[in-house]
Amino acid sequence: MSRIRALFARKNPAFIGFTVAGDPGIEASFRAAAAMVDAGVDLLEIALPYSDPVADGPVIERAHVRALRAGTTPDDAFALVRRVREYAPLLPIVLFTYYNIIYHRGTDRFFADAAAAGADGVLVVDLPAEESGEVAPSALRHGIDRIALIAPTTSAERQHAILRGASGFVYLISLEGVTGERDRLPPNLAGLVGTVREKTDLPIAVGFGVSRPEHVAAVVEAGANGVIVGSALVRAIEEHVGDEAGMQDALRTAVRSLRGGLVPRSRT
Repeated sequence: MSRIRALFARKNPAFIGFTVAGDPGIEASFRAAAAMVDAGVDLLEIALPYSDPVADGPVIERAHVRALRAGTTPDDAFALVRRVREYAPLLPIVLFTYYNIIYHRGTDRFFADAAAAGADGVLVVDLPAEESGEVAPSALRHGIDRIALIAPTTSAERQHAILRGASGFVYLISLEGVTGERDRLPPNLAGLVGTVREKTDLPIAVGFGVSRPEHVAAVVEAGANGVIVGSALVRAIEEHVGDEAGMQDALRTAVRSLRGGLVPRSRT
């Protein structure tokens, strides 16, 4: 059983953390990931830094900039995955990337390197389902889950098309717009989760805007199998650049606080 499947087979909602490889530096990036693991993340998304992260809001955009200024390359990102894998052998790891990085490296080489480093899944933010023909065979060949990304504006027809090639879990965007902390989540979240659940047996994890324990609780109450937090954790890194101990403490505190809203309950 894959690490992602084993995680969601536990039936309790999963807490998924996000970080950008190389933010704020290559070594500090590993320390940040380790702090999140220590505090209890159930799955870690690691983004490959990119110059034009169009799906991300300003907090995560700045993280990409810091990582690139630190000289982080895709090889460094894969090396980070290897270190996290050694640190947490059972932790599911998903790479968050843009297609240009895959194309530039070579599709099959990218997925081979991801698998060799210990990644379990890849989410390609900007690759439409209709253009995934080259990616799909390489992901399958190397045992990498292709994580589906569905927005609240995605039509039912396109949801079916996206889900046909997906595995691992569904990343369900909670609201329109880019990543970033919000005061509240949309009131129709349960309906959105239910609409996607009608079309797939894959676990559903909700992200974008989740930044408080009450948001985590709302996502769980809406029926999601997982909760994804990005900007709130990246901000903890940003606020402690140059203070590695403070950064680790802030991340551990943030994860533990957010997990407070993660009330386990049985899933059917």
